[in-house]
Amino acid sequence: MNVIQQLSVFIPNESGNLNRACQVLGKNHINIITLSLADTQEYGILRLLVHDAETARKLLAEAGFMVKTTPVLAVPVPHQPGGLAGVLEILSANKLDLLYMYAFPEGKLDRALMVFRFGDPARAQAVLESAGFAPLAETDLL
Repeated sequence: MNVIQQLSVFIPNESGNLNRACQVLGKNHINIITLSLADTQEYGILRLLVHDAETARKLLAEAGFMVKTTPVLAVPVPHQPGGLAGVLEILSANKLDLLYMYAFPEGKLDRALMVFRFGDPARAQAVLESAGFAPLAETDLL
C-alpha cells in the first residue's frame, strides 16, 4: 500500500511555538515537503509531510511537542477545472470516509498532489487505483 506517514504536531497557541517546531526540523536537516495548519482556541495542528518522518517525530517529541503519525495518501490530480471534483465524485460514489485533505503543487503544471486522510486507506487506494488515480509512494516525494 502506498501510504505516507504524516506528522500531526499539536502546537500551543503562543507566540514563537510554530517557529520553534520548524527550527527543530531545520537544524536537523529535515525537509518539509508540504504542510497544513489548522487552529483551535488552545492549539494549532500542524500537519506535515517531511523527509524522514520517524526522525522528525522523535525530534519534535524530544522538544516537548505532542506528535502523532497518521497514514495518508498523496494522489496526483489533474490541475484543471473540475480535476478535484472528478476525484471527489469517485470517493463519494464509493462512500469512502474522507476525514480531511489538503494540496500542494507538483513540479509539473498539469497536476497537483492532493493529500487525503481516509478512515480506510487500503480501500481508498484500491478504489482510486481502479479509477486510474494511483497514490504515490513515499519514495516518490523524496
